[in-house]
Amino acid sequence: MSTKSVINVGVVGLEFGAEFIPIYQRHPNANMYAICQRTQEKLDAVGDQFGVEVRYNDYAEMLKDPNIDLIHINTPLQLHADQVVAALEAGKHVGCTIPMATSVEDCKRIVDAQRATGLVYMMMETVVYSREFLYIQEQYEAGNLGKLQFLRSSHHQDMTGWPSYWDGMPPMHNATHAVSPVLALGNNQAESVQCLGSGTVFERMKDAYGSPFAIESTHIKFKDSDIGAEVTRNLWTVARQYRESFDAYGAVRSFEWSHVEGEKHIMHTGEEPVRIDVPDYAHRLPEAIQAFTTGGVYSDEGDEKHRSFVQGGGHGGSHPHLVHTLLQAVLRDEQPYLNAVRSANITCSGILSHESAQRGGEKMMLPKWTLLNDNIPMVIELDENCEPPWAGLGEGEKLIAGAGHE
Repeated sequence: MSTKSVINVGVVGLEFGAEFIPIYQRHPNANMYAICQRTQEKLDAVGDQFGVEVRYNDYAEMLKDPNIDLIHINTPLQLHADQVVAALEAGKHVGCTIPMATSVEDCKRIVDAQRATGLVYMMMETVVYSREFLYIQEQYEAGNLGKLQFLRSSHHQDMTGWPSYWDGMPPMHNATHAVSPVLALGNNQAESVQCLGSGTVFERMKDAYGSPFAIESTHIKFKDSDIGAEVTRNLWTVARQYRESFDAYGAVRSFEWSHVEGEKHIMHTGEEPVRIDVPDYAHRLPEAIQAFTTGGVYSDEGDEKHRSFVQGGGHGGSHPHLVHTLLQAVLRDEQPYLNAVRSANITCSGILSHESAQRGGEKMMLPKWTLLNDNIPMVIELDENCEPPWAGLGEGEKLIAGAGHE
């Protein structure tokens, strides 16, 4: 348990990262101490906007500041591994945006660095703190879904207009938004993956990463479980509205994400689908940051540089939950749910899925170091009494038993 009650925070990367600054400023256990950005104009603009006096252009210099307890990294994904390891080795706790890294080897470097230092590492994956996930998790843990039978998720996104390093990137190299909810719902871990690629990206993109696929779709086998999940991801050359989604199919109730942004999600109870209102979970947060589940830095300006704002309030209201979870982990000297090992399991599921697709769907095993030995999946057994009244009947008998149903 830390003896400090207020954590000095440094935020690195001020495009997406600026969204978190006012949350830290209002959190009772945080002091929004320093910011870092390579471009001076952006650094000063954000610093002046939020009144942050300590400013760095050089990340290495920032890490030398003895006043900083926690580094929150929001930089391009190819920088994550080196920056996270450097921060841990400098004695700083770390929260880092997704993905953990872009190779299995770099994920292992972070796991090793966290274990060597004993400091807090958290991958700041938004979906498992979104209101939709928190709602379905609550429903599942209350037994309202019954036995979990299958999970499906997707992340469709057109990266036109994004930085050039996205050109031709394998879809599954940035799949944590889709992988994390299917693993987290039942506290599962990925044991193996099998993936197929489909379609093609633009010819000019194929050589960037040696990846031809427009879409990659993987099946994940869970460790110590009889269920699995299907995950789909695309980045280019697919005509589809932006969508992060997950579906959970239970024996009693099933949840399906809406197909079009702005529509209500669906809960199935047998034959009758019901459109539902998903509640907000701001009540789980300190009062001072509750408003950030429904509004953010850019939301009043109509800024759509980051797709988090398409879904409203920062990835389904997740941003203040991420901040609060990270700060509590540091204060309690405890590893968060999205610790280094679990984050590696999630991230490597995507990386190895792409490798599987390159090998024509070959089964790929997750490395043993991505598995927590003490992890216990949450299992709700099948209730033999949940069968509908016509279960096991012939077609003619089923029609009679179902009489009165439109």
